[in-house]
Amino acid sequence: MVHARAEGSSAVERAQQYTVGHKIHGFTVKEVTAVPDLFLTSVKLSHDATGAQYLHAARDDSNNLFSVQFRTTPMDSTGVPHILEHTVLCGSQRFPCRDPFFKMLNRSLSTFMNAFTASDYTMYPFSTQNAKDFQNLLSVYLDAVFFPCLRELDFCQEGWRLEHETPTDPSSRLMFKGVVIIADISDNESLYAQHLQNKLLPDHTYAVVSGGAPLDIPDLTWEQLKHFHATHYHPSNARFFTYGDLPLEQHLQQIEEEALSKFERTEPNTAVPPQTHWDKPRVDHVTCRPDALAPDPIKQNTLCMSYLLGETGFEEEQIEALLHKIEIQMKHQSTSFGLALASYIASCWNHDGDPVQLLKISENVSRFRQCLKENPRYLQDKVQHYFKDNTHRLTLTMSPDERFLEKQAEAEEQKLQEKIKNLSDADHKDIYEKGLQLLAVQSTTQDASCLPALKVSDIEPIIPYTPVQLGTAGGVPVQCCEQPTNGMVYFRAMCNLNSLPEDLKIYVPLFCSVITKLGCGELDYRQQAQRIELKTGGMSVSPQIIPDTDQLDLYEQGIMLSSSCLERNLPDMFQLWSDIFNRLVFFQETEKEIFKSLCKCIDFILMHLHRPAGDLQRDGPGEIAELTDLTSVLRKLPRIKRHLLNPENMRCAVNATPQKMSDAAGEVERFMGNIAANRKERKPVRPTVVEVRPLDPQAGSSASRKLISEPHFKPCQMKTYFQLPFNVNFVSECVRTVPFSHADYASLCILAMIMTCKFLHGEIREKGGAYGGGARMGGGGLFSFYSYRDPNSTQTLSAFRGGVEWARAGKFTQQDIDEAKLSVFSAVDAPVAPSDKGHDILALLYIITIVHPFLG
Repeated sequence: MVHARAEGSSAVERAQQYTVGHKIHGFTVKEVTAVPDLFLTSVKLSHDATGAQYLHAARDDSNNLFSVQFRTTPMDSTGVPHILEHTVLCGSQRFPCRDPFFKMLNRSLSTFMNAFTASDYTMYPFSTQNAKDFQNLLSVYLDAVFFPCLRELDFCQEGWRLEHETPTDPSSRLMFKGVVIIADISDNESLYAQHLQNKLLPDHTYAVVSGGAPLDIPDLTWEQLKHFHATHYHPSNARFFTYGDLPLEQHLQQIEEEALSKFERTEPNTAVPPQTHWDKPRVDHVTCRPDALAPDPIKQNTLCMSYLLGETGFEEEQIEALLHKIEIQMKHQSTSFGLALASYIASCWNHDGDPVQLLKISENVSRFRQCLKENPRYLQDKVQHYFKDNTHRLTLTMSPDERFLEKQAEAEEQKLQEKIKNLSDADHKDIYEKGLQLLAVQSTTQDASCLPALKVSDIEPIIPYTPVQLGTAGGVPVQCCEQPTNGMVYFRAMCNLNSLPEDLKIYVPLFCSVITKLGCGELDYRQQAQRIELKTGGMSVSPQIIPDTDQLDLYEQGIMLSSSCLERNLPDMFQLWSDIFNRLVFFQETEKEIFKSLCKCIDFILMHLHRPAGDLQRDGPGEIAELTDLTSVLRKLPRIKRHLLNPENMRCAVNATPQKMSDAAGEVERFMGNIAANRKERKPVRPTVVEVRPLDPQAGSSASRKLISEPHFKPCQMKTYFQLPFNVNFVSECVRTVPFSHADYASLCILAMIMTCKFLHGEIREKGGAYGGGARMGGGGLFSFYSYRDPNSTQTLSAFRGGVEWARAGKFTQQDIDEAKLSVFSAVDAPVAPSDKGHDILALLYIITIVHPFLG
C-alpha cells in the first residue's frame, strides 16, 4: 500500500465529503468542520473497538504530519514517562534493531522526527513530503509505541544504571550512568518554573518532575517502566492527529491493520482530578546556583498587578496590538504548520477539551470582542477574579546559594553510596557482567535490513526553480517574488558594511539589537514598540556573514533588515522603516535606560566567522551596561547608522501575492525616496574588496556585490573552554575544508552523515551517554564535529579523531553511502515557506541552476 495523493480535488474538498456516522476502517466520523481561518477542514473520529480519539486536519500542504500522544501522569519523580519515551525508540517487535528511529534518519526524507515528554502527556510526531516515506515512518512509529521491545539493557542505557567508570575494569569505582540521569542542564529559570508548578498544584501529577529528578531516577526499576507502558501506552489512552494533503482513508487503514486491531478497549486511569482550592495564599522559597541573577518574582508580580488594576486599565491600542498579533499568527505560513497545530492542541485535547474549537480563532476573537463590548471592564473583572481575589495563590521566591552545586553533588554522592551499600557480592558481579554485556551490544554492528527505506531513485533530481523579478528602486536592486502568502507581505534588505571603520565593527551586533527598540521622532521607545506591534508582524535587524561559494577567504559582511505585515498595513510598515532610517532617537534619558537594560539582556554575538578571534575585542552588552557613562557608547551608534543605513550599500527583496506585488513595489519605491538623503558613496576600509557581478543578465549592472577578501589570513589552531555550571558539556571541533562549489563539497556532506550514523552516534551517545553527537558539513567550508549534553568530553574528542580514522580506513559500504544521501536530501529538499522563497538569491544575488550534486 502506497499513500498516493488523489487527483482532481483538493484535500479540503475531499474532507468535506465525509458525513457524521460514516464508518471508515474501524473508525466512525464524529464531526466534520470547515476552518476557513486556517484553510483546512477538520475531521474528528473515534475508533470503535478501543475508543482511541482521532483528529485529521485536511489542508493543501505537502508536508504531511502524523502524531500520536498518550496522557502520561506519573506520581513520582523517577522520570518514568521520559525514560519510557527514550526506551520505546530502542527497538520494537517488527523492527528489533537497536535505535530504529535514529537509523530511519538515513532511510527517510523526513522533515521532522522526534518525541516529547510534557508534564502530563508524551507525543511522537513526524512529518514528510513523500507519500511512500509517510507509510514507512508510520509503520515504525506505530510499532515503537504499541509494541516496543523494552529490553533491560536499553532501559539501562537510556535511563540509569550502576556501572564501573571503566566497564572493563571491575576495580574502577561504581557510578551512575545513563542518558537521562546524566543530562540534567536545568537553568535557574527552568528550576524556578518547575518548583512553581510542583508547589502550586501539589495534589497530583503536577507535584512531581515528569522528566525525572536526579535523586529519584535511581529508584525506577525496569519492571515499573514496563508496567507504566502497559497502563499508559494503550489505544484507549491515545490521541491520533494527522495533517496535510494525503488521503485520510489510507492513514486509518494502516493504523487499524498494523496496531489498533490487536487491542480491546480498556478504561485507563490517567485522568488528573481537580486541584483542591486553597483557602489562603501560600509562600515558599527555593535556592539556585549563583551563576546568574535569580528571577525576582515578587517585584514582577507586584508591578504587573498594580498595572493591571490601576486607573489606566487595559488601553485599547494594547488590546488591538494583541488581536493583531493573533491575526498575523493565523495568516503566516510556516513550513512546520502541522507540527505547530499538533503542539497547539495537545494540552487541551489531553484533558478532553475540544481541539477543533481551539482552531476557530476568528470565532473566538469575535466572542472576546463581544464580551468587551457588553462589559468594558471585562478584562479588569477577570484579573480581579483570577488574580486579586484568588486565594489559591503562591508567592515563590528564589535566591542564589553559593553551595548549591556542592550540596547537589553531595546529595547525589550520598544516593550513590546508599545504592552501593546495599549491594551483595552477587550484585557486584551482575553489575560488572551487565556492563560488559551492554558494551558488547553497543559495539556490535546492527542489522537494520528490517527497516523500510526509500531509494535515491524516489527523489526528484532537479530542485524546483523559484521565479523572481529583478529590478531597481531609487538605484537600489530589488527582487520581487510572487507567492501565496495568505495576505502577508514580507520585506528584507541587506546592507553591506564594507565602509564601516574598524573601531566601530565590534558594536554592530549591539547596534542591530537596539535599533528597532529605540524611539523615533516624537515617540519614545514604548510608543514605537506599540506602533510596531499594531502595524507589523515584527521588525528585526541582524548581523550577516555570507561566505562566497568559490573561495573560502571571500565573504560579505552586513546587516539584514526583516519585517512582515498584513497587506492593509503595507504603507505603515515602510513608514516605520523610514522613521528608523531618518528619525531614530539615541540620546533621550528614556532611551538611555532601555539601552542599558538591553545591554544586560542581549548576548553579544561577535562577527568573526572567517577572522582570527584575536582581531576582535570581547566587550559585550553586559560589560557595556556596567559603564557609568553610556554616552560614549551611544555616540558610536549614529556613526554606525550613517554607514549601514545607506541606500548605496543596500539590496532588497519583497515576497507578496501577485495581486499585491504592484502595491508592494510602489511602497519600496516610496521608501527609497524617503531615505534618499542617507545615500552617500563611501570608500571601503577593508583590506581588499572584490566586486562580484551577477550571472543573471536581467539583474542589471547595479546588482553586484562587494565581497571582502582576506589574502593574508592564515587559519590557526585554537582551543577554547567555556565553564558552565552543568554536569554535562557541549563539545565541538571543526576543520577548514573546501567551498560550496568545490567538487569535494558534496562528498564531504555525505561523509559527515555516514560518520554520524555509522560511527559517532554509537561512540558518543550509546557508549558515552551524551544526548547526541555527530558531524556536519557547513556552507562556509567548515567540517564540524559536535556533541551535546555530554558527560565525557575527553572521550568525545577521542571519538572525533576515531571517526576520521574509521572513515580513512573505508569502513563503510555503498549502501551506507546511499542511505547517507537520503539524509542529506531531506535537508536539501526541506520545504520552504512562501515568506522565504527566493531569499537564497537575496543572499547571493546571482542565479545558480542547481542540480542535485549527489545524483550526478
